Amino acid sequence: MTYAADSRWSTAAMSVTLAFISASAIISLYLVTKKSRELGTKVRQLEASLAASLKKTAAERQGRIRAQQALRKAVAEPKSDSVKCTSYPMTPIGTIQSSFTTRNGTPRQSLLVPLARARLVFSARIPPASIEGLGEYSHCWVIYVFHLNTDLDKLWKDPSKSKFKAKVRVPRLKGERVGVFATRSPHRPCPIGLTVAKVEAVQGHEILLSGADLVDGTPVLDVKPYLPYCDSVQNATVPKWLLGDNVLTVASICFSEEFTSTLSKCWPLTEKKSLYASEDELKNFVKQVLSWDIRSVSQRSRPHCSHIKTDSDDSSDSDGHLNDKVSSSSQSSSKSTIYHLLVDGLDVSYTIGCHGDVVVDKVELASSSSRTRSN
Repeated sequence: MTYAADSRWSTAAMSVTLAFISASAIISLYLVTKKSRELGTKVRQLEASLAASLKKTAAERQGRIRAQQALRKAVAEPKSDSVKCTSYPMTPIGTIQSSFTTRNGTPRQSLLVPLARARLVFSARIPPASIEGLGEYSHCWVIYVFHLNTDLDKLWKDPSKSKFKAKVRVPRLKGERVGVFATRSPHRPCPIGLTVAKVEAVQGHEILLSGADLVDGTPVLDVKPYLPYCDSVQNATVPKWLLGDNVLTVASICFSEEFTSTLSKCWPLTEKKSLYASEDELKNFVKQVLSWDIRSVSQRSRPHCSHIKTDSDDSSDSDGHLNDKVSSSSQSSSKSTIYHLLVDGLDVSYTIGCHGDVVVDKVELASSSSRTRSN
């Protein structure tokens, strides 16, 4: 009797256990199924969101493409006077530090004065790594702005109404005029200059150049390496009036004793800021500059013994990069006109005879009045 009762209780306990296990399994399966449904719903929602984002991105891309196409079409179409001109703002990447403090006396072309040194100092936004490798080239192109042009304000304030001279006077043609795009005149519809210079050294954030025809403070837009295999055109031709280089050269140059003595007095005051290592090197630099007749067309055509009013000189000389106004200031004299060349913070006085003989008289520290007179 006792054995039978125990058996019944064991069977009942087993049944309860099996029922509990079955219920737990059913509940677990329900929870798993519910969670699976929730995850499926979230996945579908994420897929829908991703599809919507891709569709939006594609629409934005198509919109940008259409805007770019419209911009190209608008730029290519000729514009009437009533339509505002399209402009492309450019920020200079650096500034030139040069011995030429004014336009007057700056070489008309690059490499004419090998000792004409300049330092290109890049702005803070240009990393030094961007000029790595440039020192392996012997020369480079420098693209810059003619920032001392007297007509820049009119050109930038209202370019649609600004006017420029279609023809300019050429020194080599003794003042005859040719089309501005057939010259290197700084007075152009877009006052951008292009010059080639020798790369002397790359020093951190700076490039030391020589043979440069750039005035101090010139804003630089870009620098590109000079490539002889494609930048030097074989059998290139030029007009006949450009073949006579001796037209702008002087007959001779001599330095007076007063120049030597005054240079010795000025040199200690300018030595630290100078791009030249000695008085003799600076003297050779002055000689190279004055070996070319740096006067304007109107100055060369006037009598040598007459007083020259520099304020009324024509600013249309085209052969010179920055010699677009008066080449030198002057003062009246009973014998000859005295011209002034401002370089390296010095005011160099010289005379030039009817046959092109230059006599360098003296040198003194450039004052604010001499800079104003020269400009």
